[in-house]
Amino acid sequence: MAAFVAILLLSNVIGAGKVATVRLPLVGDWPFGAGILFFPLSYVIGDVLTEVYGYARARRVIWVGTATVLFMAAMAAIVVALPPAPGWTNQPAYEAEFGQVPRIVLASVCAFWAGEFVNAFVLARMKLWTRGQHLWARTIGSTVVGQGVDSLIFYPLAFWGADGWSDALVLRVLATQWVLKVAWEVALTPVTYLVVGALKRSEGVDVFDADTDFTPFRTRL
Repeated sequence: MAAFVAILLLSNVIGAGKVATVRLPLVGDWPFGAGILFFPLSYVIGDVLTEVYGYARARRVIWVGTATVLFMAAMAAIVVALPPAPGWTNQPAYEAEFGQVPRIVLASVCAFWAGEFVNAFVLARMKLWTRGQHLWARTIGSTVVGQGVDSLIFYPLAFWGADGWSDALVLRVLATQWVLKVAWEVALTPVTYLVVGALKRSEGVDVFDADTDFTPFRTRL
């Protein structure tokens, strides 16, 4: 949970608003959101939590993540709004770095909340369908759906019609983010297998959500 929350917060502070480019062979420069480099790790951790400990415990972690993002946004808004001391000249830079655009905060929280719950639900249900076999299919399949929901909510809600963001750019970055997030999951599948296997052996836990209430609006196990 600590790693999950740390990755979530840092991705929102450092990577969410920057569009970088990568040069692709035969294509040229292609834009992508810089947060893609690390944010997908939160989905990998979410997969591990759901696979080993079940949907109910993953649900608690998702709510903790949501609360910490909201607290971060509130703290940033309050600290940025405080009048600077006389002679302190870094207020413009501070506002540029930590000023939270309400629209982006709303988009981030909604996308994260919906995407993570969809990811956990799909993985938990697929675990029942596959009788605990084919972990790779569950982690990749849940990421395809969960990250798709995340990207479909975040980019239009955060940047559609915003200065510097054409409609075409929003769609290109959205599609690129989704493909790269899924690619990250595929690349990290061997690591996921190692971590899941180690946790199941060391803790003797392997939850199947046969009787789980999958509503996201509760925190009881």
